[in-house]
Amino acid sequence: MHRHLFGTLCALLLCSIAPAAPAAERLTLLLDWFINPDHGPLIIAQQRGYFAEAGLQVELIAPADPNDPPKLVAAGQADLAVSYQPQLHLQAAQGLPLVRIGTLIATPLNSVVVLAEGPVKTLADLKGRKVGFSVGGFEDAVLGRMLQGAGLTLADVELVNVNFSLSPALLSGQVDAVIGAFRNFELNQLEIERRPGRAFFPEEHGVPAYDELIFIAHKDRLGDARLPRFLAAVERATLFMLNHPDEAWDDFRRYRPELDDELNKRAWADTLPRFAHSPAALDVGRYRRFAEFLKERKLIAEVPPVEAYAVSLP
Repeated sequence: MHRHLFGTLCALLLCSIAPAAPAAERLTLLLDWFINPDHGPLIIAQQRGYFAEAGLQVELIAPADPNDPPKLVAAGQADLAVSYQPQLHLQAAQGLPLVRIGTLIATPLNSVVVLAEGPVKTLADLKGRKVGFSVGGFEDAVLGRMLQGAGLTLADVELVNVNFSLSPALLSGQVDAVIGAFRNFELNQLEIERRPGRAFFPEEHGVPAYDELIFIAHKDRLGDARLPRFLAAVERATLFMLNHPDEAWDDFRRYRPELDDELNKRAWADTLPRFAHSPAALDVGRYRRFAEFLKERKLIAEVPPVEAYAVSLP
């Protein structure tokens, strides 16, 4: 009896002096857009507790304006943002103190899309036709290079600002083609509407390959110990998605009821192979080649050293 009481007291004493688990550190991540399958590893890392196990409490915030996240990170008002490699080059040239620390989607998603039933069978068929766009500058540069391979220039088409209403503009006949359509979404949306699309991919028509979605941080935060843990959790989630795609889809669709629809289900399958398997890894040559392309298209004046705006964290 005394030995049992003594053992109980010892156990209680050990529990009372055992160190408490450290509180999770908060990290704010601004998204590029509303939550969708492009953010799959982030949602899976939340749902499966990978962020929590890395000692992080990650807050995912969809922006009111998609142009705001990089500016807010540059101003120190958020820890990280999901952004675009092409935009990072332009922002770095403007002097914003932003650095790529990781990759979310490692291939281009941008594409030129037409209706499969329509008259445009090749890029050369765009001559004299209307092309809808949403983001001037970069999309002009991409389209210009693609047309160049077909013996055309931007002067041979009429550019129409459709303000992110890409599929509706195409379906209504407002335009004959759109640039900036994400191949994992717009093609599926057109298929669901029973008006299949045809895509022309920039990387197959003279535009250097690039990372569509990246993680950016302020230059002053590169020593932040939370960042490598964040990327490790994202990598863990990505590998789970690749190994267990159906289970991962179930986790994703349960995150919010509005995510569980046919478009997201199709986009999930098409996006899955495009996630960076090693988010922290950096292809310096790829970034340099894309900077040279932007200089050639007169979007930046000089090609800066890659380490000035993209790093691989230790």
